[in-house]
Amino acid sequence: MPRPIAWVSTVSREGVRNLAPFSFFTVASWDPPTLCFSIGPGAGGNRAGPKDTLVNIRETRQFVVNVVTYPLAEKMHRSSANVAPEVDEFEAVGVTPAEGRRVAAPRVLEAPIQMECELDRIVEVGANHLILGRLVCYHIQDDYYLGDGKVDIARLRPVGRLAGNYAIAETFFAFPEV
Repeated sequence: MPRPIAWVSTVSREGVRNLAPFSFFTVASWDPPTLCFSIGPGAGGNRAGPKDTLVNIRETRQFVVNVVTYPLAEKMHRSSANVAPEVDEFEAVGVTPAEGRRVAAPRVLEAPIQMECELDRIVEVGANHLILGRLVCYHIQDDYYLGDGKVDIARLRPVGRLAGNYAIAETFFAFPEV
């Protein structure tokens, strides 16, 4: 099954905006509302060491999870590039930073749903780091909100990751209540 993508935005202590996708992502708890995603080891490439997202979360204890939709998929994919920490990845991929209401990390304005989080804890799992963040502010564009806490998933068309490829959630069904 496709895994949803957490398009995580952070900011460094120096004020540099970072943006990176993570497909090991889900809800960890309803009460308190907690999201989790896993950060793997750095890719090496042109530099070694932990990913900027992990460094920034350790330093600031804040991040935003932005929901990726089909129109944002190509920009999300480009944000997975291994770039130097001084590169503003919002500028590099061409998305608009929006100020957080409760956290210093920027939101992706174009993302229809943005979830501001404060770090609860980091759990080391082998070579990975499981990030648990408490949801402190939830943003949803009116066009995607059905009321009663429900999101119009068919309209949202969230992008997921599947065996190295991407997928769009488009087919939905329900069973009668039992």
